[in-house]
Amino acid sequence: MLSEPSAATVRATLPVVGGAIGDITERFYGRLFEAHPELLRDLFNRGNQAAGTQRQALAGSIAAFATYLVEHPDERPDAMLRRIAHKHASLGVAPDQYAVVHQHLFAAIAEVLGDAVTPEVAAAWDEVYWLMANALIAVEARLYAEQGVTAADTWREWRVVGRIEETADVATFQLRPVAPGPVPDFRPGQYVSVQVQLPDGARQIRQYSLSAAPGSPLRQISVKRVRGAAGTPDGEVSAYLHARVTEGSVLRLSAPYGDLVLDDTDAGTPLLLASAGIGVTPMIAMLEQLAAAGHRAPVTVVHADRSPAAHALRADHTAYTGKLPDAAAHFFYERPEPGHPAALTGRVDLAALPPLPTGTRAYLCGPLPFMRDVRAQLIGRGVAPADIHYEVFGPDLWLGRD
Repeated sequence: MLSEPSAATVRATLPVVGGAIGDITERFYGRLFEAHPELLRDLFNRGNQAAGTQRQALAGSIAAFATYLVEHPDERPDAMLRRIAHKHASLGVAPDQYAVVHQHLFAAIAEVLGDAVTPEVAAAWDEVYWLMANALIAVEARLYAEQGVTAADTWREWRVVGRIEETADVATFQLRPVAPGPVPDFRPGQYVSVQVQLPDGARQIRQYSLSAAPGSPLRQISVKRVRGAAGTPDGEVSAYLHARVTEGSVLRLSAPYGDLVLDDTDAGTPLLLASAGIGVTPMIAMLEQLAAAGHRAPVTVVHADRSPAAHALRADHTAYTGKLPDAAAHFFYERPEPGHPAALTGRVDLAALPPLPTGTRAYLCGPLPFMRDVRAQLIGRGVAPADIHYEVFGPDLWLGRD
């Protein structure tokens, strides 16, 4: 992995680079988009760029990777790399784009740190960058090969054949390929990227979990409309899908990706599927698959939402749980409503549920604070950290390091 001389240099300069990483990434993105404006228009999430979260994500991933290398010289953070690689593959990221990033990132480092970037420092951080980049390129190549696509042809046109209004802010879109021919299979829990052309001509991309199990010629995604708060704008792509996409519309979808999937050894394993808000979508696909496969081990289903009316796919959540021979659903609502006496009030509290079976494997999806809280509760109840799997959406993929 990282050579010993470089490891010593990176260890010594981590505080300096870490302290300046915010300025470095701001300068980097400025240079990158000035040289390649098409990347902001057609690849990067403009909302995350405007909010600054994309800069924080790049800074966090580089710092996390470098820290891991100096603390574990003979290892690499494979979970983080897999998660980022799946996201990159869903966007059609190509190997030559890493050289473009390298050019502008290291120019930004030199601009911000000036004389502190000696040849030894530059060489050490160059080694860190290419260790991370080449690892991602290798994983992404395998992912493209598994789906029978390349970075250049990951996109395919799908026609909307059904639209279901799940809640006031969530719509389900059912899609069928426009052109005949085989389509890549997927595993429950995976997502697709959806690319839409907005009124200003930009082609923006977002990821949405597939909310139905494999085995059907249709793809199904359930999209929550992102409403702006505290002066932030509404989500561009979700607002477009809700306002403009109807039966007969054509969307461009990537092949399916994502590493939050049911393990091949789950057949006889007790499971816990915990979600919050729109994080319910991959759990519905998992539950449907478990019901179809006749899963007989215990399954604990947990979901948190604002209210029963805001709980998307609630009927499916209940129905698929009911098809399993040893499963129970526990729904927590901030604002319970009359007619839902079985619901629990407030935040998810696993202490309010029956004890979890020994050997439980858990899958989590939802906002980061929710997943951190549930993960801590699970560990406190004896679930092994290695048996807790979770999906991180948005720009913070690097946070899923373990």
